[in-house]
Amino acid sequence: GTFDPITLGHQDLIRRASALFDKLVLAVAAGHHKRTMFTLEERLAMATEVSAEHGNIEVVEFSGLLRDFVRQQGARVILRGLRAVSDFEYEFQMSCINSRLSKDIDTIFFPARENMHFISSRMLKSVAKLGGDISSFVPERLCGYFILSNNELGRFA
Repeated sequence: GTFDPITLGHQDLIRRASALFDKLVLAVAAGHHKRTMFTLEERLAMATEVSAEHGNIEVVEFSGLLRDFVRQQGARVILRGLRAVSDFEYEFQMSCINSRLSKDIDTIFFPARENMHFISSRMLKSVAKLGGDISSFVPERLCGYFILSNNELGRFA
């Protein structure tokens, strides 16, 4: 994922997935089509910080085809979170493409918990830029990444 930034929804999926799999590779997209607010290094740092309590998670950057990255990791499963029906449309298309490119790689969809369906990184960035309190939407340890000064969203405390 882009993880720009990691939300409580991401954190919940990470926790749940780490309990299901022996090893979880949290792949942070480097050269992604989305324009990110946080640099790759910042997003990797946030992902590492949020996943630190789990002993079976490796945080890695990736670029290029997800299929190639999954193969390089020796994995067979792509785990994707879903918040709403609108997410499903996009994620389903991606899983179909990945399946066509590699029959040996499966995609598993994890639904967000009902109290987190509405949380999105895009919305949080908008709220933060307008001076709103986002502390109830991101992991507590990441609140320092959002410093507001002169109506500009800053980085790191």
